[in-house]
Amino acid sequence: MNKKVIEYFMTPISILGVGCLDQIVNYIKPMSFRKALIVSDKILVEMKLIDKLTDVLKSAGVFYIIHDDVSPNPTIPQVDYGLKLFQDNGCDFLISFGGGSPHDCAKAIALLATNGGEIKNYVGLNKSKKTSAPLIAINTTAGTGSELTRFCVITDEKNHIKMTITDWHVTPIIAVNDAELMLGMPPGLTAATGMDALTHAIEAYVSTNATPVTDCKALKAIELIAGYLKTAFLNGSDIHAREMMVYAEYLAGIAFNNASLGYVHALAHQLGGMYNLPHGLANSIMLPYVVDYNRHAVPHHYAAIARALGKDTKDLSDESAALLAVTAIKELTQDLKIPKTLSEVRGFNKKDIPTLAANALKDICCVTNPRQGPQEEIEGILRSAI
Repeated sequence: MNKKVIEYFMTPISILGVGCLDQIVNYIKPMSFRKALIVSDKILVEMKLIDKLTDVLKSAGVFYIIHDDVSPNPTIPQVDYGLKLFQDNGCDFLISFGGGSPHDCAKAIALLATNGGEIKNYVGLNKSKKTSAPLIAINTTAGTGSELTRFCVITDEKNHIKMTITDWHVTPIIAVNDAELMLGMPPGLTAATGMDALTHAIEAYVSTNATPVTDCKALKAIELIAGYLKTAFLNGSDIHAREMMVYAEYLAGIAFNNASLGYVHALAHQLGGMYNLPHGLANSIMLPYVVDYNRHAVPHHYAAIARALGKDTKDLSDESAALLAVTAIKELTQDLKIPKTLSEVRGFNKKDIPTLAANALKDICCVTNPRQGPQEEIEGILRSAI
């Protein structure tokens, strides 16, 4: 009998619920933190949404400085600049405020603050030796799951690639998911981040590293997304739909944090690095094509996904039911008005396909994909998405 040891990774503290942002001071004060580097983006600052956080910090007497120069695909210079701010201003902890981009940038800063070197030195699995500087991750979107995971993705603009750091040391110490912060999220971002969460759940469920612990969370996440994403997209002020999407992205985050991902993310990382395509949108485009490729390997898994997405699979074989999963995903992307093909991506060039495929196969996310293929097959997936 082959023995397999399962590791389970999770942020130590998670705070969820409408209005829960106010509670973070109850955790900051006992830890005696003095000054925070807040990592966010200019839009959240201009919208004054970040004021909800800074008002809480001011009332608690916690000092802070803001690093808002973070793009949708955070870069090495943005990490390096944030690290300088952290060190020059005597900060002793970080708060990331936003979606996956601020979280990833803050994770990289926190890692370098204690381990030193360059972020490219930590690409791969558990390359760091020291715990990162303390990080509290506050979500303003319901999609990435980055507020609770050990993953960090940074763009190398010079080489047009995304670097994936998988390291349990980058896991935030506190994850905050307050649906009130998401009420102003525009429909397009709601759709893209929601599809990102769906991709996490689906890839975790079919992962070769999946367990009953991750399966139950992934399937429930898929059910919640099928039930509430369109409502949140159509009516952004529906607080119930927003809260249910919070739970969906959180469950999906737990699932992929432990089961890992697959070819969708491996390819999405390359599309983001090559064309600066937002991560959620890249996942949305590639998801049905990778599912169509994978379904032949584990049709019973995709049959369960089809049912979780609301499809009636009664009297169908697993193979036929698995095909309905592809149909359901395409129908959802159509309802959400998301681009369906790579041809709709600005700058996409068919000549880049071999490079995209070759780089995707170097991505750690490939390891747990249920169907392993050579570069020619990965190129075929990309061509099917044109």
